Amino acid sequence: MADPALRAVMARPFAEQVAAYRLRLGNLVPTARWDDISRSAHDRAFMVAGAAKADLLADLAMAVDKAISEGRGLDEFRRDFRGIVERRGWHGWTGEGTAGGEAWRTRTIYRTNASTTYAAGRSAQLREGGYEFWVYKHGGSRDPRPEHLALDGVTQPPDHEFWQKFAPPNGWGCSCYVLGARSARMARRLGGDPEKALPEGWDRIDARTGAPRGIDRGWDYAPGLSAVDAIRDLRPKLDHLPDRPSIDLIQDWLERPAFADWLRDPDGNWPLVRIPEADVKALGLAPSVRVADMSSETVRKQLREHPELTPRDYAQAQQVVSDPSHRVQDGPRSMVYIKEIADAETGGYVLVVKATGTGRGLFLTSFRRLSRDAAERDRTIRRHLRKGV
Repeated sequence: MADPALRAVMARPFAEQVAAYRLRLGNLVPTARWDDISRSAHDRAFMVAGAAKADLLADLAMAVDKAISEGRGLDEFRRDFRGIVERRGWHGWTGEGTAGGEAWRTRTIYRTNASTTYAAGRSAQLREGGYEFWVYKHGGSRDPRPEHLALDGVTQPPDHEFWQKFAPPNGWGCSCYVLGARSARMARRLGGDPEKALPEGWDRIDARTGAPRGIDRGWDYAPGLSAVDAIRDLRPKLDHLPDRPSIDLIQDWLERPAFADWLRDPDGNWPLVRIPEADVKALGLAPSVRVADMSSETVRKQLREHPELTPRDYAQAQQVVSDPSHRVQDGPRSMVYIKEIADAETGGYVLVVKATGTGRGLFLTSFRRLSRDAAERDRTIRRHLRKGV
């Protein structure tokens, strides 16, 4: 059974944690040893020591993705691991051949990815939250490192150099974490001490590990800090991810206050929907183009012509595309999706996307509600259906 700290990390995965892990899915790195890549390189790459075949690595990556995004337990991940190893014929991996060895190896893969992506996601949340202080908290391990216990309660501003090296986790099995505080008083309520001095020689390098004392070799970086901005800039990978992770990320972003702020003052593009593969081919798009963006120019047009639309409406856009009542191709480059939804606010939606002339871009050109009046709604639908004749 997973320990309490690990259960806490995995039981309630959150969007930034999932996004931090999925940054790695676009860069599967074959390796022979655990330290073939190190430090912040892990923020943008997925690796399992000894897994050198692309199909094996892809299967392991998706098994970890399921564990993180769905909050699955270690036992289920172990079952997936055994199936992958048997199916792909992977032999010679460290831990193979004994129950104890397999338990150790699967727990290491599971926990390392869970804890580092949790830290990456939390870092994104903390920075977005604009806290005045960050508070280092010991995770309560049953066999604690004295150096980590000594840091419990350390309270420093987010830009202090301490966090560049000591943002947890700080080694294999470390369950330390960071809390944000808006004032010194709040930091104290969280168990922090703004007056607590850093241990003498805290940044002195241990010759054995190449890192400050108390940090395992290769862990002297802030897991996820280099990915904070990349989480916000994940757009280039959305087209290359599998459907479900890509759609989940888009939906999460649409439901956040940041999207509502962007609608009021748009700058650049915002990813809105992912279209089916069949429609990619029908529109003559490059195979790598799957996601339609909403440009700032289109948003301004939408605000003029359809001011009644809210962020909640835009969050329904993927449902319109994924499960349309009608789908009509309007010319070689344009696709119309119609979804009838009978509720108190709307009779449904009409959404139109258009491919660029090069086939390397896809944009929303129109999104609006259908009338709640049945006769008017039917007239609108018939008009669009005639375009596809």
